[in-house]
Amino acid sequence: MSAGESRPRPRIDAAVFRTLLRHEAEVHAIPGRTLRDLGDSILLHDPIEPEPFWNRIEAIQWPADPSGFDRRLAEIAVLFASIGRQPHFWTLPPYDEPRDLIARLFTNGFEDVGDGLVLATSDVEPARAAINGSPLQTDVEMQRFRAVVGAEASRAAEAIVAVLMAAFTVEPERRPGVVAETLASLADSRFMHYLVRRAGMPVAVARRATFDGVSYLSSIGTVGASRGLGFGRLVTASAMVDGFGEGSEWVHLGVYADNLPARRLYESLGLVMAGEPGPDMILVG
Repeated sequence: MSAGESRPRPRIDAAVFRTLLRHEAEVHAIPGRTLRDLGDSILLHDPIEPEPFWNRIEAIQWPADPSGFDRRLAEIAVLFASIGRQPHFWTLPPYDEPRDLIARLFTNGFEDVGDGLVLATSDVEPARAAINGSPLQTDVEMQRFRAVVGAEASRAAEAIVAVLMAAFTVEPERRPGVVAETLASLADSRFMHYLVRRAGMPVAVARRATFDGVSYLSSIGTVGASRGLGFGRLVTASAMVDGFGEGSEWVHLGVYADNLPARRLYESLGLVMAGEPGPDMILVG
């Protein structure tokens, strides 16, 4: 391959997409959650936290015939009842089966509570260029944390959680759960946490999980007073470059379709839609 010639990039097809979905679900299974492969779908379940985000069915490959579909939906309803959770589906067009899954869920009393997107890339160059073009200011430092426990982990978690609570306006009663998850992933060598400090104060964070040749980014946030200064771009680009540097073929993340500022940021770093916006479907009533 001659200088300046880029390598062919893998195409995001159904097989790749399902690999990314499985990878994300395995990341979200940390800490203490269970991930069950049902054969025709994946169930993520949190035995303590009832929040629908942690209790969901996805990667759905169900029969198209009405009787077979209705039977499977009834079985899943019983499954959710057995674990004491509200039936919740992450739909992912155009890769779900049957193709009219969303319409069938609407017919059966489910409601759309927000469209999600999977963004992915196999190209490191936009992220690398972003880092090279934005050197750190003298009062800004970025810390990386991996496989840390004890006092070091507690100090890192305190700063990371402070940013997450402010960036995402998390209710105070949910703080213990955020701390527990942060400590668990800080101790896990598959994860890397990124923390940006400005004048010593924590202002931005991101988290990367890398295994099986894939990196998943999450918990990307900046405190309100420091938004628009490039810190979110810095932590995202750094996590992407590191993920590729550790052998990932793909880097991916999830974002709500209507979060236009975040989408513009991620797309400027080379991440592209891996599918269509998918309604987040919850059974109400």
